[in-house]
Amino acid sequence: MPDSAQDLVMDCIRSSPWHMHTLQAVRAVDLPNWAIGAGFVRNAVWDRLHDHPALTPLADVDVLYFDANDIGRDRERRVETRLDGALADRPWSVRNQARMHLRNGDPPYASTLDAMRFWLETPTCVAVRLEANDELSLLAPYGLRDLVKLRGRPTPAGRRKVGAYQDRMRQKDWPAIWPKVVVFGPDETEFMPARPDA
Repeated sequence: MPDSAQDLVMDCIRSSPWHMHTLQAVRAVDLPNWAIGAGFVRNAVWDRLHDHPALTPLADVDVLYFDANDIGRDRERRVETRLDGALADRPWSVRNQARMHLRNGDPPYASTLDAMRFWLETPTCVAVRLEANDELSLLAPYGLRDLVKLRGRPTPAGRRKVGAYQDRMRQKDWPAIWPKVVVFGPDETEFMPARPDA
């Protein structure tokens, strides 16, 4: 077992050819302030901590970037098409975080990292970037503790938008996939406890 939460997360990504090939494909597109986040990192860590023999499929590969000078959807679609040409088996979802505040009803975001602060739950607020020197960089505005401790907690945005947070947790039903995961509500009580077979 790696020594620290960061070591664990980095090892989960670096030891997976699927994740590394995905990161290499996105790096080749050369987007500003980019990273891949959400389930791309979360699922990899929780699969490792549950000894899952195969990767849990992703609904989306969430590619994030930030460019306040071009907030139209056309560029996102072009990048998705290019990525699909490189790795057609990935469910690509490319979003410029400089425009996402409009959809989410938030104040304007200042960067990719800042946009992640407005996501609803802490273990999803983690993203990774493959640098030009092949080093991995992590973006984690709320740290890694909940992720590696198998806890779902609302972020400040999740506490403000409690109905949306609760609906998302019910829809995701993480303990059905990863039985050791416990999901907490805004009042810090268990909203969805670990499954008995954990």
